[in-house]
Amino acid sequence: MTGRILLFSGIALAVTALGFASFMSFAHVGDAHRPVDATATKNTAADKDHASGKHDGDHSGEEDHAGESEGVRLSKDQIDAAGIAVAPVSKGRIVQRLVMPGVIAMDQDRIARIPANVVGIVSDLRKKLGDTVEKGEVIAALESREVAEARSEYISALVSFALQKTLYERDRALWQKQITPEQQYLRTRSAYSEARVRTDLGRQKLLALGIDARDIDALSKQAASAVEAKEGGASVDAVGKALRRHEIRSPIAGRVVERRVDLGAPVGREGQESELYVIADLSKVWVDITLPAADLDRVREGHTLLIRAASSKETAPGRVIFVSPVIAADTRAARAIALVDNPNLIWRPGTFVTAEIAIDENAVETSVPIAAIQRIEGEHTVFVRTPNGFEKRKVAIARQDGETAEIVSGVSPGENVAVSNTFILKAELGKGSAEHAH
Repeated sequence: MTGRILLFSGIALAVTALGFASFMSFAHVGDAHRPVDATATKNTAADKDHASGKHDGDHSGEEDHAGESEGVRLSKDQIDAAGIAVAPVSKGRIVQRLVMPGVIAMDQDRIARIPANVVGIVSDLRKKLGDTVEKGEVIAALESREVAEARSEYISALVSFALQKTLYERDRALWQKQITPEQQYLRTRSAYSEARVRTDLGRQKLLALGIDARDIDALSKQAASAVEAKEGGASVDAVGKALRRHEIRSPIAGRVVERRVDLGAPVGREGQESELYVIADLSKVWVDITLPAADLDRVREGHTLLIRAASSKETAPGRVIFVSPVIAADTRAARAIALVDNPNLIWRPGTFVTAEIAIDENAVETSVPIAAIQRIEGEHTVFVRTPNGFEKRKVAIARQDGETAEIVSGVSPGENVAVSNTFILKAELGKGSAEHAH
């Protein structure tokens, strides 16, 4: 009886073992044809990486790809309100500049020192320091006996010339009709020629005294007035007073930078002041640049430059017009002069500036303004415009100057990037990263 029980127990155990093995075989075959769970696989791979000591920071390729897709979501109104300008990536020029100190000076070709060419007394000063002067404008007047005598001689020559001209024309007509002898006609012609020479000499003397040609031409009317006054027995004092007045005009347009005399001061004699005003045209100014001997061969006349004021953000373009061939013995430096337009008169002589001389220039196919580039996590980055805002894009930079950078990878020509106030986008990007970390 006991033997039968043991026999049935053994058979039952064998059947159970056979059923379990068949079940496991079926389960294994089913898994081979079942779809793989991606999440489970990913978690398993992550677990394996964690087990092997591999961390997220080791997946550099995956992070670079993820970093390139990072961006800042902004609407057009928000972009406009932040003052973020956008411009396309395009061709450009990289300029190598030599930075040198300089000082603004007056253009020596645009300075006029107004002299007193005659001996006299200052009777009128019409301009003060800083006043604007037009070319040909009367700026002062003198009372001068020398001018009165020269004008009187000229007026006398004009009167004599007019009389001799009348006699000459009459005698020539009579001689042609054989009414007057030829000898009388020749004497009249000689007197007429001498009167014309005296008139020309008187005019040249007035021009040498600094009297304007327009004032000289007006003396013909004064000559007629003098003749009428003499013929009528009237006094010519009124005419004489006008003859003594010597008006001085400005030869250039500009501003009064110096006034050298006062009202009533004697001028023109030896030991007396000979200059009345100094007028400068400051619409163009010079930049006096000091060039060390080592850099002298790198700067040429015709090179362009950009000047910057030390006390403000003002800049202006210019051009080198002179490089001295002589090196100063004490400073071992040479002098260079640049010409700069100054239409708004913001560059005042004596102002210290920095001159950035363009000594080399290269064209590049892909460039962006320096203001478009931000440094994020130690790498150069630009923000590319997208329909939803801006996308962060890592770029590689080759050559650059103070205004433009050459891009060799990261963006393509024609893509629009932010070129101003990019620090706002950098701040927004950092803010989003911080929120995501929490």
